[in-house]
Amino acid sequence: MDNPNTQLFYRLINRGRSNSRTTTNCLKIDGEYIFCHEDQRKRFAQYYEDLSVPKEEIYDNSYLNLCKIRQNYVQEALEESGITGKHGRRKFERRGAVRKRALLRIINAFKYYRIHSSKRVKMQWNLSRNCVDHNYEIIQLVIKDAEYMFENKTHEPTEDEKEVPPTQFDMDKVRTTIKQFVRDWSADGHSEREACYLPIVMEICEKFPNDPSKISVLVPGAGLGRLAYEIAKQGYSCQGNEWSLFMLMASNFILNKCNAVKSFTLYPWIHQWTNNTYTEDQTASCKFPDVNPAELPPNSNFSMAAGDFLEIYTDPDTFDCVATVFFIDTAHCIISYIETIYNILKPGGYWINLGPLLYHYSDIPNEVSIELSYEELKKVIKQVGFVIQREEKDVRSTYTQNPKSMLRYEYSSVFFTAQKPVS
Repeated sequence: MDNPNTQLFYRLINRGRSNSRTTTNCLKIDGEYIFCHEDQRKRFAQYYEDLSVPKEEIYDNSYLNLCKIRQNYVQEALEESGITGKHGRRKFERRGAVRKRALLRIINAFKYYRIHSSKRVKMQWNLSRNCVDHNYEIIQLVIKDAEYMFENKTHEPTEDEKEVPPTQFDMDKVRTTIKQFVRDWSADGHSEREACYLPIVMEICEKFPNDPSKISVLVPGAGLGRLAYEIAKQGYSCQGNEWSLFMLMASNFILNKCNAVKSFTLYPWIHQWTNNTYTEDQTASCKFPDVNPAELPPNSNFSMAAGDFLEIYTDPDTFDCVATVFFIDTAHCIISYIETIYNILKPGGYWINLGPLLYHYSDIPNEVSIELSYEELKKVIKQVGFVIQREEKDVRSTYTQNPKSMLRYEYSSVFFTAQKPVS
């Protein structure tokens, strides 16, 4: 694409958003009308390659200046959406107030769990009541003192905040968090972890076989922390990072308050009303944790950091390895994730990834979402500067699936290792 004008560029990056700049699903590129979103996406990927710093001497300084101007248009569009601020990171104006509202809203969602669930199970209350009540007892333990998790101070809700009921989206997140306990910290989740976590741990051990205590590993999108825990268990210095407050509260409970194997019980499938072979499948229990999270090697270095990945990891050349599992497709703009990973890796460091390309914001109105195919994504990875050393496609993997359900979703994930060149 040869130097598209500003209006066309805005249409590319705003496609799918409710924005006055976006007036048609058709784009005119180089005199050709493009209706297919897939073709538009390819043109966008190609344009991003053009924006990258040229590696040939045929480009003059005026072209480089034009590239910088075009890149600024992306930033302006994201800022208009309210999603990102300076340098492409999430805005945090009125940070304290925003975080307080978010924290209290999510605590309200956990507290509302039993009431919300009772509406659905009313017709079969005798069957499900005990399971829901028991889940709620665990939830109360999870959210106990949750308001002190950040800044070591309480966040007392106002009367308005106490009365605001959670959304359906919030309640779905609560149920997902319950199932996350199964995936990360129960024997029932062993097969999922074998498929998703074991290849990552083995690859790290292969790339860094000596003196693991001096190797720093970051796990963005750490969820309830099991992958980061397993890496730290091998002796590596590992930090997990998580943005979701639902996951942060649950991981805080697991990592800091559970000190005995199989000391708690959940009923994770009680809300699954379809595709049950036997009645007891819906009320099946799950004990957790399957290991004692407090049992780590002496002098191990394991931590969890709360916050937006793009916001808090800005220092260059910090980590020897970044391990991502079911993470990179959670971005509004996956390119920003790739650039950040490249920036924070030390020269010679490795990025190890496993997962699909679901693109969580792709179907949400008024949300920026750049959806590249894996073919396009590889081009961007290489253009940013990575050298792909290993690649496996069609890696069968699942995410919080009920092993006894008559319907199970399976991903054909990709597993790759990319290195940041030494020089």
